[in-house]
Amino acid sequence: MSCNELGRIFAKKGIAMSDRSRREFLVNTATITGSGLAAATLDAVSPQQPPAAQHPLRYRLGIVTYNIAANWDLTALLRICRAVGLGPVELRTTHRHGVEPTLSADQRREVRRRFSDAGVEIWGCGSVCEFHSTDQAVVRRNIETCRQFCQLVADIGGRGVKVRPNDLPAGVPTERTLAQIGRSLRECGRAANDAGVEIWVEVHGRGTAHPPHMATMMREADHPRVGVTWNSNPTDVVNGSVAEYFRLLRPWIKSCHINELHSGYPYRELFRLLREANYDRCTLAEIQGMPDEATGERLMRYYKALWTELARA
Repeated sequence: MSCNELGRIFAKKGIAMSDRSRREFLVNTATITGSGLAAATLDAVSPQQPPAAQHPLRYRLGIVTYNIAANWDLTALLRICRAVGLGPVELRTTHRHGVEPTLSADQRREVRRRFSDAGVEIWGCGSVCEFHSTDQAVVRRNIETCRQFCQLVADIGGRGVKVRPNDLPAGVPTERTLAQIGRSLRECGRAANDAGVEIWVEVHGRGTAHPPHMATMMREADHPRVGVTWNSNPTDVVNGSVAEYFRLLRPWIKSCHINELHSGYPYRELFRLLREANYDRCTLAEIQGMPDEATGERLMRYYKALWTELARA
């Protein structure tokens, strides 16, 4: 194919170029790729084709303090997040950062100020509240604890409280347990609404992590403040894909945990599905191991680089 012929193709496709730039592009393209591939190149850049990134990346990379940052105090946590560029932080309970419902009003204001000064967002708090127990007194205590976390998150400027189901008790019909969890979540949702925050139910627990069971809980809860934390579990995967269960839970996904990006979990597909769903929140790294501060910062820099690659359109 001659340069003139390539030029006519450009004209038909409505691609405006100066004589010089068109001549240089056509000569270089024909020389480097050969005429057949040059024509394919023209098809690829045609304005009639949709852009490669139809869905812009709207979600961000953050971190759950669970394990990797469990031993970092608040000063270290903020320094590393700022250095690496990890925006949202989910502060898991019992960790060294010390952000717990026992904080006084002044201490809560101080936590909020320190995060704001560091330019790091508080995503919320990761509680261990769970509602599957056959002992109703235990269930009530967990609901009350969740209420306390809702107020804490509101005071420190966060967005939500992570809770979880953790088991299907033996001898109890599954449907009864799922309904109990859902009713408890509805009550937690009312507390979250009063505080202006959300409840995020982690896809978690023996049996309860099954995505159809999570959907049952969400339908039973039926509260706009109650949603799901996608947890990147092996049980999400059906025939190598997470698409089936992602679409099942998509109406309720309000947060997302991710773990070892080098594992066999289909993260590129998950990130694509999040992009296509216009998910505009965050994916929070939850990694095994408790490194020191220097090692942890280095690890998170590598992690962010891999995340960036996998999240590309």
